[in-house]
Amino acid sequence: MTNGQLHRRPDSPAPQLSSRDTLGSPAGGDHLLFLTEALRIFHDTGALAPSGAELVNALVVPATSRPNRPISVLEVGAGTGVVTRRLAQVLRPGDRLHVVEANPRFAERLREDPVLAARGPGVELRLSVCRVEELPAAGKGATTEGTGATPGSEGRYDVIVSGLPFTNFEPAQVRDILNLYLRLLAPGGELTYFGYLGTTTVRTLTSGPRQGARHRAVVRLLRRFEATYGLGERTVWRNLPPARAHLLRSPTPAPAPAAPTPTQTPAPAAPNR
Repeated sequence: MTNGQLHRRPDSPAPQLSSRDTLGSPAGGDHLLFLTEALRIFHDTGALAPSGAELVNALVVPATSRPNRPISVLEVGAGTGVVTRRLAQVLRPGDRLHVVEANPRFAERLREDPVLAARGPGVELRLSVCRVEELPAAGKGATTEGTGATPGSEGRYDVIVSGLPFTNFEPAQVRDILNLYLRLLAPGGELTYFGYLGTTTVRTLTSGPRQGARHRAVVRLLRRFEATYGLGERTVWRNLPPARAHLLRSPTPAPAPAAPTPTQTPAPAAPNR
């Protein structure tokens, strides 16, 4: 990788969509790396394995049901790249994909990924190794690798795909991230994220009442957010563990009211003489 971008090999054919590309890098080892990092820092990974093919398909829906123009996509928490590879495959010339991954081991895997390197021509792919809250567009001081370009400086994003494990975070952090997503999305832009099923009970049984209460507070916050901005959801049973993907849309400003039609003031009547 050079200048903060993953470059396509000019002699490589465009990749074909397949479950193998989704589930793991052709070079192999994604599951082992993910498990290793999950055991080391489960708070930041939130799972023991990458997302399965059906969940990936649900998360990339906004990038496939798209306007007929170039779009800008932000992926947050890319992990080993199962969603990143699918996005790179479905994006078109002129599209931009900005990937944010805080884990340097995962970021190194993304840099070396042959599917990402073999993406279609004209698809820009940029990698920032930081937390999404640290992006300059979020008011922080981090920079994108290589050129020092400001992530998001080209404008807001049409699509955001979030892989962050929200229920591992404190409610205030989740609220701040969701509000940041709304600021980063263009009006009418779409956001997808997912959560695993049955985690509230598991968290309470395994971590105690305090963590259970924190978990429930995050879930309530997410449900309020979905009630306000949600377009729909999809339950994916064929995932480990089963998950639910959520699709949301940022608000579109109401059109300004039309200026009132000027009315002609009648001329005053001539006085009687």
